[in-house]
Amino acid sequence: MKDILENTLLRTQVNTPIDTSLVKQKIKESGLSSIGKASIREILALINSIENQSGIKFIRMEMGVPGLPASKIGVDAEINALKKGIANTYPNIEGIPELKREISRFVKLFLDIDVPAKCCVPCTGSTSGSFISFLTLSRINKKKDTVLFLDPGFPVHKQQLKVLGIKEASIDVYKFRGEKLREKLELVLREGNISCLLYSNPNNPTWICFTENELSIIGELCTKYDVVPIEDLAYFDMDFRKDYSKPGEPPHQPTVARHSDKYIVLISGSKIFSYAGQRIGCMVIAEELYKSDYPDLLINYTSANFGHSIIYGSAYAVSAGVTHSSQYAMAGLLKAVNDGDYNFIDEMKIYGNRAKIMKKMFIDNGFKIVYDHDEGDPIADGFYFTVGYPGFSGEELVEELLYYGISAISLSNTGSLRKEGIRACVSLVSDEQIPELDQRLKLFNENHKNLLT
Repeated sequence: MKDILENTLLRTQVNTPIDTSLVKQKIKESGLSSIGKASIREILALINSIENQSGIKFIRMEMGVPGLPASKIGVDAEINALKKGIANTYPNIEGIPELKREISRFVKLFLDIDVPAKCCVPCTGSTSGSFISFLTLSRINKKKDTVLFLDPGFPVHKQQLKVLGIKEASIDVYKFRGEKLREKLELVLREGNISCLLYSNPNNPTWICFTENELSIIGELCTKYDVVPIEDLAYFDMDFRKDYSKPGEPPHQPTVARHSDKYIVLISGSKIFSYAGQRIGCMVIAEELYKSDYPDLLINYTSANFGHSIIYGSAYAVSAGVTHSSQYAMAGLLKAVNDGDYNFIDEMKIYGNRAKIMKKMFIDNGFKIVYDHDEGDPIADGFYFTVGYPGFSGEELVEELLYYGISAISLSNTGSLRKEGIRACVSLVSDEQIPELDQRLKLFNENHKNLLT
């Protein structure tokens, strides 16, 4: 397909929303050897350049950022804290007591797990939490020098390992759902070189959701091979197929924390509270892990104790604490949720409703959902979905959609083995843009369907 599309005569014969010569010029100016392999931020810069020159607004699906206003509860709590004068005081490395207490309450009410407040540590977004976790967990046993990703996943996590000089391994779980996961995962873990593994649930980019059974398999095998699971819950409770909104009442979101004594759960305020700009999240560290001693930590830290090392060694070195006012914002938000005064899940359901509409538009115009099932059930509608178009690789599709004013990222950037797909994020697509998206997809399909015959 790419060879056909590179034919200049064909390009001049098709109608596209954005002038093809302008798009080609901007691609050349970007210096990117492959648009499909570009990072999210590189795609963002290219789209901005095309938009500014053409005056045509893109349907932006490349960035996984909130599409809702920041919660007023958090804003008010932060303003009040600043008015009280906390801006001139360094925050404690371990976090303010109010926030640690509310995190502990939150995971009890919504995950049904018991974690002491001392084990709940604020971080500057869950991405910082993963960095700090990788940094520390890779040093608890010098024989375990590799991090395992249950892919697809967030590309920045792999970038963090490159920066840290830590080896990585990967399993694309598409073909290993349910009991198939056990055999594949054990095959990797029995090698003895894995310090920790990371996955997101719901998954970025595919929106697959591990079941309680799958998480019990992960927990069991991590315990067997002394591996620490890192569960990234950036999209906490956003599997809208079940009602997780009532604090302290089942059902609770599935979590590995109910199947392992040593784990780290990452929670972010960015998506669930639309508080991305203030960079606030937390690490929930299993008490058993927190109090464990690892002699190899003494190579790089002043203590063999994990809890002491991750807080006063890694977290201190990375950020020297989390912004004081942001911690008060997160504490206020969690308290409102824990007290039953704020239903954050109801606010986020707009993402699921929008995904349902957008997926139908893609399917009606010749696209197909790449990761389409969740252990036999249709994939949930949520923050992300994945699509492909016949004859295109994901990398080719990312570039081709630029001519139609639609931006996304390739699945190949996420550790996926499904090279035919792209990740679409629904959050920045406004209701007013939905009809325009439909028109651009129809035009795309009209211009390409005959090329496949």
